[in-house]
Amino acid sequence: MTRCLLLALGALAFCPAAAQAQAPAAPAQTAPAPAWSDHSRLLPDELRRLPGGLTLWHSPNVVYPEPNPAAPGGHVWKHSTSVRAEVADLQVMACGSYIWYSAAGWQTNIRQTPAEFAELFNCPGGKLKQGVAYTFVRNYRYADRGQRLYGGDALWFILAKDAQGRLYKGYALIETEAEAQVTK
Repeated sequence: MTRCLLLALGALAFCPAAAQAQAPAAPAQTAPAPAWSDHSRLLPDELRRLPGGLTLWHSPNVVYPEPNPAAPGGHVWKHSTSVRAEVADLQVMACGSYIWYSAAGWQTNIRQTPAEFAELFNCPGGKLKQGVAYTFVRNYRYADRGQRLYGGDALWFILAKDAQGRLYKGYALIETEAEAQVTK
Protein backbone atom coordinates (compact mmCIF):
# COMPACT_ATOMS: atom_id res chain seq x y z
CA MET A 1 0.00 0.00 0.00
CA THR A 2 2.81 2.43 0.91
CA ARG A 3 4.55 1.54 -2.34
CA CYS A 4 1.39 2.36 -4.37
CA LEU A 5 1.03 5.70 -2.58
CA LEU A 6 4.66 6.61 -3.29
CA LEU A 7 4.23 5.71 -6.97
CA ALA A 8 1.09 7.86 -7.21
CA LEU A 9 2.82 10.85 -5.54
CA GLY A 10 5.81 10.41 -7.84
CA ALA A 11 3.55 10.40 -10.88
CA LEU A 12 1.92 13.63 -9.70
CA ALA A 13 5.33 15.25 -9.27
CA PHE A 14 6.09 14.58 -12.95
CA CYS A 15 2.62 15.60 -14.13
CA PRO A 16 1.88 19.12 -12.79
CA ALA A 17 -1.47 19.41 -14.59
CA ALA A 18 -2.81 16.40 -12.68
CA ALA A 19 -1.46 17.82 -9.43
CA GLN A 20 -3.22 21.12 -10.06
CA ALA A 21 -6.46 19.35 -10.84
CA GLN A 22 -6.32 17.77 -7.39
CA ALA A 23 -5.42 21.02 -5.59
CA PRO A 24 -8.11 22.52 -3.43
CA ALA A 25 -10.31 25.07 -5.19
CA ALA A 26 -9.48 28.73 -4.70
CA PRO A 27 -11.63 30.40 -2.06
CA ALA A 28 -14.84 31.84 -3.47
CA GLN A 29 -14.78 35.58 -3.96
CA THR A 30 -16.60 37.38 -1.22
CA ALA A 31 -19.50 39.68 -1.93
CA PRO A 32 -18.71 43.39 -1.76
CA ALA A 33 -19.13 44.94 1.65
CA PRO A 34 -22.53 46.54 2.17
CA ALA A 35 -22.66 50.32 1.77
CA TRP A 36 -24.32 50.67 5.17
CA SER A 37 -23.22 47.97 7.56
CA ASP A 38 -24.02 49.64 10.90
CA HIS A 39 -27.78 50.18 10.98
CA SER A 40 -27.51 51.90 14.35
CA ARG A 41 -25.80 54.81 12.55
CA LEU A 42 -27.36 57.13 9.97
CA LEU A 43 -24.52 57.53 7.47
CA PRO A 44 -23.18 54.90 5.05
CA ASP A 45 -19.76 53.55 6.01
CA GLU A 46 -17.61 55.60 3.62
CA LEU A 47 -19.00 58.89 4.97
CA ARG A 48 -18.61 58.18 8.67
CA ARG A 49 -15.63 59.52 10.60
CA LEU A 50 -14.62 62.03 7.90
CA PRO A 51 -14.70 65.70 8.86
CA GLY A 52 -17.18 67.96 7.12
CA GLY A 53 -15.72 70.64 4.89
CA LEU A 54 -18.23 70.96 2.08
CA THR A 55 -21.81 72.19 2.09
CA LEU A 56 -24.23 70.44 -0.27
CA TRP A 57 -27.85 71.33 -0.92
CA HIS A 58 -30.69 70.47 -3.30
CA SER A 59 -33.25 72.84 -4.72
CA PRO A 60 -36.15 72.35 -4.53
CA ASN A 61 -36.32 69.80 -1.79
CA VAL A 62 -38.96 67.92 -1.59
CA VAL A 63 -39.32 66.96 -5.29
CA TYR A 64 -42.53 65.69 -6.91
CA PRO A 65 -42.88 63.90 -10.26
CA GLU A 66 -44.04 65.92 -13.26
CA PRO A 67 -45.07 64.71 -16.70
CA ASN A 68 -42.00 64.55 -18.95
CA PRO A 69 -42.79 66.31 -22.26
CA ALA A 70 -39.65 64.78 -23.81
CA ALA A 71 -40.98 61.25 -23.14
CA PRO A 72 -44.78 61.10 -23.39
CA GLY A 73 -46.17 59.04 -20.52
CA GLY A 74 -42.92 59.36 -18.58
CA HIS A 75 -42.16 61.45 -15.52
CA VAL A 76 -39.31 63.60 -14.24
CA TRP A 77 -38.30 64.86 -10.80
CA LYS A 78 -36.56 68.21 -11.40
CA HIS A 79 -33.97 69.55 -9.00
CA SER A 80 -30.46 70.92 -8.88
CA THR A 81 -27.61 70.03 -6.54
CA SER A 82 -25.00 72.55 -5.38
CA VAL A 83 -21.74 72.30 -3.45
CA ARG A 84 -19.42 74.81 -1.80
CA ALA A 85 -16.00 74.16 -0.22
CA GLU A 86 -15.91 75.72 3.24
CA VAL A 87 -12.47 74.85 4.69
CA ALA A 88 -10.06 75.47 1.80
CA ASP A 89 -9.65 75.00 -1.93
CA LEU A 90 -10.34 71.28 -2.46
CA GLN A 91 -9.87 68.65 -5.17
CA VAL A 92 -12.89 66.36 -5.74
CA MET A 93 -12.05 62.68 -5.25
CA ALA A 94 -15.52 61.08 -5.42
CA CYS A 95 -19.13 62.01 -5.92
CA GLY A 96 -22.32 60.00 -5.85
CA SER A 97 -25.43 59.06 -4.01
CA TYR A 98 -27.09 56.40 -1.94
CA ILE A 99 -30.79 55.75 -2.24
CA TRP A 100 -33.29 54.57 0.37
CA TYR A 101 -36.47 53.15 -1.12
CA SER A 102 -37.08 50.05 0.97
CA ALA A 103 -36.57 48.57 4.42
CA ALA A 104 -33.04 47.55 3.37
CA GLY A 105 -31.90 51.15 3.98
CA TRP A 106 -29.07 52.87 2.12
CA GLN A 107 -28.07 51.22 -1.15
CA THR A 108 -25.31 52.44 -3.46
CA ASN A 109 -26.96 54.35 -6.29
CA ILE A 110 -24.71 56.55 -8.44
CA ARG A 111 -20.93 56.94 -8.55
CA GLN A 112 -19.30 59.69 -10.59
CA THR A 113 -15.64 60.03 -11.42
CA PRO A 114 -13.92 63.34 -10.67
CA ALA A 115 -14.05 64.07 -14.43
CA GLU A 116 -17.80 63.41 -14.54
CA PHE A 117 -18.27 65.62 -11.48
CA ALA A 118 -16.26 68.41 -13.15
CA GLU A 119 -18.50 68.31 -16.21
CA LEU A 120 -21.85 67.98 -14.41
CA PHE A 121 -21.11 70.65 -11.79
CA ASN A 122 -19.34 73.01 -14.24
CA CYS A 123 -16.23 72.86 -12.07
CA PRO A 124 -13.05 72.87 -14.20
CA GLY A 125 -10.72 70.04 -13.21
CA GLY A 126 -12.91 69.19 -10.19
CA LYS A 127 -11.12 71.94 -8.24
CA LEU A 128 -13.47 73.55 -5.71
CA LYS A 129 -12.46 77.12 -4.85
CA GLN A 130 -13.25 77.92 -1.22
CA GLY A 131 -16.54 79.83 -0.88
CA VAL A 132 -17.61 79.35 -4.53
CA ALA A 133 -20.83 77.41 -5.30
CA TYR A 134 -20.83 74.86 -8.13
CA THR A 135 -24.18 73.52 -9.37
CA PHE A 136 -25.40 70.42 -11.19
CA VAL A 137 -28.35 72.31 -12.68
CA ARG A 138 -30.30 69.41 -14.16
CA ASN A 139 -29.81 66.67 -11.56
CA TYR A 140 -33.07 65.06 -12.62
CA ARG A 141 -34.53 61.64 -11.92
CA TYR A 142 -36.57 60.03 -14.72
CA ALA A 143 -39.20 57.29 -15.03
CA ASP A 144 -40.28 55.84 -18.36
CA ARG A 145 -43.93 55.39 -19.28
CA GLY A 146 -44.19 51.81 -18.01
CA GLN A 147 -42.28 52.32 -14.75
CA ARG A 148 -44.13 52.47 -11.47
CA LEU A 149 -43.53 55.78 -9.73
CA TYR A 150 -41.95 55.36 -6.33
CA GLY A 151 -40.71 57.74 -3.72
CA GLY A 152 -37.32 57.50 -2.14
CA ASP A 153 -34.71 59.49 -0.33
CA ALA A 154 -31.28 60.03 -1.87
CA LEU A 155 -28.17 60.97 0.08
CA TRP A 156 -25.80 62.81 -2.25
CA PHE A 157 -22.17 63.12 -1.18
CA ILE A 158 -18.89 64.58 -2.34
CA LEU A 159 -15.45 63.67 -1.01
CA ALA A 160 -12.59 66.11 -1.63
CA LYS A 161 -9.05 66.59 -0.36
CA ASP A 162 -7.03 69.67 0.50
CA ALA A 163 -3.45 70.47 -0.56
CA GLN A 164 -2.12 68.48 2.43
CA GLY A 165 -4.09 65.37 1.40
CA ARG A 166 -6.73 65.58 4.17
CA LEU A 167 -10.09 64.19 3.04
CA TYR A 168 -13.37 66.02 3.72
CA LYS A 169 -17.01 65.18 3.10
CA GLY A 170 -20.18 66.99 2.25
CA TYR A 171 -23.62 65.42 1.98
CA ALA A 172 -27.27 66.37 1.57
CA LEU A 173 -30.53 64.46 1.59
CA ILE A 174 -33.18 64.90 -1.10
CA GLU A 175 -36.71 63.60 -0.83
CA THR A 176 -38.41 62.43 -4.03
CA GLU A 177 -42.11 61.61 -3.74
CA ALA A 178 -44.20 59.15 -5.77
CA GLU A 179 -47.33 61.30 -6.20
CA ALA A 180 -47.60 64.61 -8.00
CA GLN A 181 -47.77 67.65 -5.73
CA VAL A 182 -51.28 68.61 -4.76
CA THR A 183 -51.80 72.36 -5.03
CA LYS A 184 -54.51 74.08 -3.04
